[in-house]
Amino acid sequence: MAIPSPSYSITIRVESPSGPRTTTALVAAVGDTGAAVTGIDVVESTGDGMVVDVSANARDEAHVEEMRARISSMDGFSVRNISDATFLMHLGGKLEVRPKVNLRHRDDLSRAYTPGVARVCLAIAARPEDARRLTIKRNTVAVVTDGTAVLGLGDIGAAAAMPVMEGKAALFKQFGDVDAWPVVLDTKDTEEIIRIVKAIAPAYGGVNLEDISAPRCFEIERRLREELDIPVFHDDQHGTAIVVLAALVNALKVVGKRMADVRIVVSGVGAAGSAIIRLLLKQGARHIVGYDINGAVCRAKPAPDENWAWIAEHTNDEAVDNTLREGLAGADVFIGVSAAGILTGADIATMADDAIVFALANPTPEVDPLEAAEHAAVVATGRSDYPNQINNVLAFPGIFRGLLDARAVSISDDVMRAAAIAIADVVSDAERNANFIVPSVFDPEVAESVARAVVDVVRTERQERGEEMPATGAIPLGLGGHG
Repeated sequence: MAIPSPSYSITIRVESPSGPRTTTALVAAVGDTGAAVTGIDVVESTGDGMVVDVSANARDEAHVEEMRARISSMDGFSVRNISDATFLMHLGGKLEVRPKVNLRHRDDLSRAYTPGVARVCLAIAARPEDARRLTIKRNTVAVVTDGTAVLGLGDIGAAAAMPVMEGKAALFKQFGDVDAWPVVLDTKDTEEIIRIVKAIAPAYGGVNLEDISAPRCFEIERRLREELDIPVFHDDQHGTAIVVLAALVNALKVVGKRMADVRIVVSGVGAAGSAIIRLLLKQGARHIVGYDINGAVCRAKPAPDENWAWIAEHTNDEAVDNTLREGLAGADVFIGVSAAGILTGADIATMADDAIVFALANPTPEVDPLEAAEHAAVVATGRSDYPNQINNVLAFPGIFRGLLDARAVSISDDVMRAAAIAIADVVSDAERNANFIVPSVFDPEVAESVARAVVDVVRTERQERGEEMPATGAIPLGLGGHG
């Protein structure tokens, strides 16, 4: 059964009799349903009765209705209304636009807008690259989705995807000081998505693709990377892969094993699974077998798509053709980005000594984390209510902070590997243990460290290509002129 969560944080306003035991009775009634009571406030009190707000975390909507029924069944008590803190947070959306400059008088207006703005427009027309310094392009990312693969919800459409994209943009700003904006597209046509993103790209310094279903996401990302001069990053693929690599680097240190030696089983070879496999190979992993609903990915089977074919070609050198459960036997590492409840603790018990289990399906992992912990040395999930949360927010704010600061035009595998190692290194030797292999998402050092690592790699890549780092401080002194 699910446990009460802040995502179902509610306040129940109750009309009740006055008396010394009223609030105690309310807390007991709500608590008896299994809710986590977080507060109780008397809103009104007269000689005839009281109005009381009971705040609690619930499991789901059915649980909320259970609380309503329990209170309503009490003599003299009635529920006036129930407010939901999550919905209240989303009223009117989670984002707004504010100017960075003051417009206090006529001179300010003449510089920010007409006639002074014309000078800046002409400077950019003469040197288009100056848009990265003289417009919001310098610090702005488009969060692009078609709403076809939203969280654990699937294809819910563009409008329904907006709250997730707004949340993503808020995380960009909070953790990386990156201005991001949702771009939700009411189309599933690959070519149309590519065309639209290319058309709006002049306003942005990077593109974060989000919640676009496989296999279309592979083609969309590949084409946009080829055809745009700004970094394109599919967070469902590469953000997940980066944090998984960071966590695995530290988990292997905890158990004293080497990346090149361990046998790795990956359940799920869609967007996240394929990116994880590619990045682990880049980091030196040599023994990986991927599994989909039909069993092991191997060269003997017909490939359903190019991505699957690439995995078959570059993994499973022993040509294993078995089920996921069979493949787990003797494996050192399990990484799940697939489906809920497909394994049991008994399956984990067949793995090698000091096994590592990353069960990342959300909201319900591939195996119960408590059962897995009975047999594995290190367990991680995608949830915040267990240790070792594999959360993409550890990666994408710092990555784009670094890419924007470096005026990067693309993103390479070396950038992603460097980001992963930077995340891993935030956890010191003294801190690292089986329950702490990745830092907190609220640790400010994470985004700063990732950004520095990204800038260093971009600078090195430019030097290897014989290119100079673009200037960041020069200010035009005339129409197209520069100081």
